Amino acid sequence: MATTPVTEHDEPSTPPGAPATERERKRLHTKLKLATQIGQGIDGYIIGGIGLAMGAITDDLHLTSVEQGLVGAAPLIGIFVGGPLFGRLADRFGRRPVFLIDMLIFLVGSVLQFFVVDGTQLFLIRLVMGVAIGGEYAIGAPLLSEYAGRRGRGRLLASLEISWYLGYALATVVGALFTSVDGGWRWSLASSAVIALVCVALRGGIPESARWLLSQGRRDEAQALIDKYGIEVDVAAELDERDEVRRDGFRALFSRQHIRSTVFASVFWAALVLPYFAIGTFWTDVFEALHMGDNAVAALLVYSFTAVAGVTAGCLVVERIGRRKLLIPPFWITAACLALVAVWPSSTPVIVVGFLFFIFLNAASSALTAVYPLEVFPTSLRTTGVGFATAMSRVGAAIGTFLLPMGLDRFGAEFVLLVGAGVLVVGAVVSQFLAPETTDLDLARAARTAREGA
Repeated sequence: MATTPVTEHDEPSTPPGAPATERERKRLHTKLKLATQIGQGIDGYIIGGIGLAMGAITDDLHLTSVEQGLVGAAPLIGIFVGGPLFGRLADRFGRRPVFLIDMLIFLVGSVLQFFVVDGTQLFLIRLVMGVAIGGEYAIGAPLLSEYAGRRGRGRLLASLEISWYLGYALATVVGALFTSVDGGWRWSLASSAVIALVCVALRGGIPESARWLLSQGRRDEAQALIDKYGIEVDVAAELDERDEVRRDGFRALFSRQHIRSTVFASVFWAALVLPYFAIGTFWTDVFEALHMGDNAVAALLVYSFTAVAGVTAGCLVVERIGRRKLLIPPFWITAACLALVAVWPSSTPVIVVGFLFFIFLNAASSALTAVYPLEVFPTSLRTTGVGFATAMSRVGAAIGTFLLPMGLDRFGAEFVLLVGAGVLVVGAVVSQFLAPETTDLDLARAARTAREGA
């Protein structure tokens, strides 16, 4: 039987309704994974890029300490708006359009950073980019999770956090390269446009989520996608989950059925990221306050790449040891690390070892921020729930980032570190009582397990 040859510039084609070829399936999954991972990476890149640039920005734009805090916290404040907004839009209108529009905002905002003339402009632009980051959290990982099978889903989703930390570390490297360049901070911040442009190209042509179509009652369209791409979905369980959320919308997050998941996802995520963002954004100030010398650039590079190693370790063990064991013990250990540095600030070995353990284990557990929130909500509420949890996590992070420079000035590094330890203890206690074990469960059944407290 004659066939039409496929060139490298042509999409492989199959008759309408026919199963996709193995090549088409792999291409779709690869494209979706790359589009999501790069999106996650640009989130880390935008947040991490401000660390080494802050000093030069302060000098060039004549920022006060309050303005420094606002510029540092702007993306985190934006996430508070963007997470719930884009999450609800994706649950209502579909994953596909929101997935593309969100990245276009990154592209425009990245370019505009180059042209700012004062702190207010930079704050507003990074605020809007923070809205896009919130949208990325709400739509990127959930879409990928809805195409993933139940086995290996945790490792796949956790790998997104590796991308985040690599983006954060890459921004640190780029920032270091531009530290000696006049106005280099402009090039450093605007360089995220290159990453955004690549990601926009990747996101074209990605189909809608079959699980979302099921949540909207569009069973025939969903089944066509499931059959074509061999997607692993418990169709009956998905259909069972849809009625209540379609009726109640956003309010369903606070219903008796879902409040447990909402509280858990919001609190554990906030407790993980608050110390990391606050200390990381003003690491040079913390470093100097602990009398560790003037080699803060090298220290920030160590900070970033230790985090990459930690989140990679978390990705490797998340399926092997389960979600709860990766979350709860590290909370207690990292709290002890920060407390130890706070009460023994005169010992260089204690500071170095304490921070290294904190960074590594905090990052390892942070792999779960791309896993747990997606598993504890049903499909028709998934991006809304993830968006809300993202927002709540950034409320604390934004407050911490805004207050940290003033806390250092008034109370010193030791007090700031003890507050961070206290936040981690709160995360440990809440997770002990509310964290479900969802390893190897279908998404719909994982949400049911979280809801029932199993």
